[in-house]
Amino acid sequence: GLQLALGVFVFWPRPVASGAGQALLGELKAEEITGLTIAGEQGVSTRLVKSGDGWTAPDAGGYPADASKIAPVLDKLIAIKTGKPIAQTPASQAQLQVSDGKFVRKVELAKADGTATTVYLGSSGGSQAVHVRLGGQDEVYLASGLATWEIDANLLSWIDPVYLAVAAADITSFTLKNQQGEFNLTKDGQGAWQLAGLESGETLDAAKATTLVNSVTSLRMTKPLGKTEDAAWGLAQPSATVTLQVKSGDQAKTITLTVGAKDATDNSYVVKSSESEYYARVAEFSVQELVGRDRAGFLPATPTPAPAATP
Repeated sequence: GLQLALGVFVFWPRPVASGAGQALLGELKAEEITGLTIAGEQGVSTRLVKSGDGWTAPDAGGYPADASKIAPVLDKLIAIKTGKPIAQTPASQAQLQVSDGKFVRKVELAKADGTATTVYLGSSGGSQAVHVRLGGQDEVYLASGLATWEIDANLLSWIDPVYLAVAAADITSFTLKNQQGEFNLTKDGQGAWQLAGLESGETLDAAKATTLVNSVTSLRMTKPLGKTEDAAWGLAQPSATVTLQVKSGDQAKTITLTVGAKDATDNSYVVKSSESEYYARVAEFSVQELVGRDRAGFLPATPTPAPAATP
């Protein structure tokens, strides 16, 4: 009975005392941090630097990062308290995934004076609790109010992933040019799409036209690629080119979207919008309507004739 009571006392989960101990990062303040590098366990890493009042991704040609996503994470890192160490041996560090060579996240915080502080985030210690270790020290602590999924090593988590956004209601004309031909959609007085060049007896499938137009109204990227074009992207001989006439109120403009060649390694495409000075990579499914649409893809499906009855 005494052994059972002792076991319950030792192993009963206890809440993490977030207010106990000293600050893991000492006197470091969020406004002093000028750089943030996040490395993941699969070799993926993201580097962000402060630029004026905002943040950018220097390895993506200075693509703007979302400061509203970065600020809360910096505040949570600074708020980590040391408390009582739960481990400090190299074996324990590796087991809790906070060692130099084995970690869930490795976060480097750079300052304007050129110095940097490293924090290792490891395995979960419960709901919104994670094992942490300060670089250069042996002690491992359990920090509350933080989870590793909040500090993603993928750049897409720190930027706006929508590369091109256009209100479908504002598009008055849609022209697609690909290897199958050139197709022009325009809206009539009632706002319905009309396809140029229909032959006698042909009709436009309105649902198919809407699906095509909607494929560019919120185009999401998988990765920004900077401002310099690479010939290997195939934009000189595009797989598809889209020209939009857009009108919002009294303002009218033309938007173009160029789709490059298919990358055989991951089936992605590089795109360039006239609305952005950056190139971006997108998934195949995002532009397959633009690349593969042919004339038959605008017309209603031909009914399959019923099989003749057996005599």
